[in-house]
Amino acid sequence: MSSNDDDFETLSPGSASEKAPRKAGPSLKARAIGYLSRREHSRYELARKLSPYADDPSDIEPLLNDLEREGWLSNARFAQSLLNRRAPRQGTSRILNELRQHGVADDAIASLGQQLHGTELERARALWEKKFGQPPAHAKDYARQYRFLASRGFSAEALRRILGDIPYGADQD
Repeated sequence: MSSNDDDFETLSPGSASEKAPRKAGPSLKARAIGYLSRREHSRYELARKLSPYADDPSDIEPLLNDLEREGWLSNARFAQSLLNRRAPRQGTSRILNELRQHGVADDAIASLGQQLHGTELERARALWEKKFGQPPAHAKDYARQYRFLASRGFSAEALRRILGDIPYGADQD
């Protein structure tokens, strides 16, 4: 048996060095601060992103508590940030559903929902003006505009106020 065969034996599966070396990289806290320095994250979202890098899943909760205490992590700040990014293009129901998916507390969602409901008509009208700019000429056009705004999460009441009654003109397709 040659020396190359001996090397092969020691590197084969089942050898004494079977355990893989630990990945080198930033600490869990450094990784979390890196995520938070790029944009706001909810507590739930940050825990999900950090879980693949934690040696022990129980290390994540104390870290998140420390980050909240130090002011790095805030669900309220995350919720306000998401609202500011999404509000010009999306309706109330869609934004509130996204906040629920990110684990924001129900009382915070209710408060933000009231804030969004007050501006929904103006936001929907601004988006409609940018996309269409003119009232629907026939029922098919009405349906197209209605579907677009509804898919963005705007309420049916706001859509009816913007689009008016369904046109039943002679030029229906």
